[in-house]
Amino acid sequence: MTSFSESYLNESARILQELDPAKIEALARAVRKVRDREGRIFFIGVGGSAANASHAVNDFRKICGIESYTPTDNVAELTARINDDGWDSCLAEWLKASRMNSKDALFIFSVGGGDLKRNISPNLVRAVDAAKTAGASVLGVVGRDGGYTARMADACVVVPTVNPETVTPHTEAFQAVVWHLLVTHPDLKAGPTKWESSK
Repeated sequence: MTSFSESYLNESARILQELDPAKIEALARAVRKVRDREGRIFFIGVGGSAANASHAVNDFRKICGIESYTPTDNVAELTARINDDGWDSCLAEWLKASRMNSKDALFIFSVGGGDLKRNISPNLVRAVDAAKTAGASVLGVVGRDGGYTARMADACVVVPTVNPETVTPHTEAFQAVVWHLLVTHPDLKAGPTKWESSK
């Protein structure tokens, strides 16, 4: 009898095999264009994806030399916006206050990618719309069918669904796989990482 651990790891292996390298390369090219035009990347996610966004900010700043931010790193401002203006608009308004423009990119980490009809992550939908209005690129690593983010993105990786019961953990785990691939990509990596450069 197969254990849960064995099944989960087998699912992970399947996802690795089914991820589309061409889509990841397209993300790398899009990120490179942002750096070349001296733009910024605004990472956005909610729940576990918010934590991933914070980690990604560190890596893209330190390893790739790209100015990057996420609203969840400023809890005071984010909760003030939620309290005063509402959940749906909090991320879009943060982007507007950040003066997002056509040199910048919005990079979304999400399981569903946002869906207004089902009232799933409407704040992500509003953020994508704000980025499009500003002329910024929209990038993403999402799960399932990718929702609004995948439909509207300039470059997006959809983590394959191999088991509908484990969509969330696999999507959030593979967000990390993809962004770590990106920051070590030879077209993006600008500085050494500690352990790889230590002798």
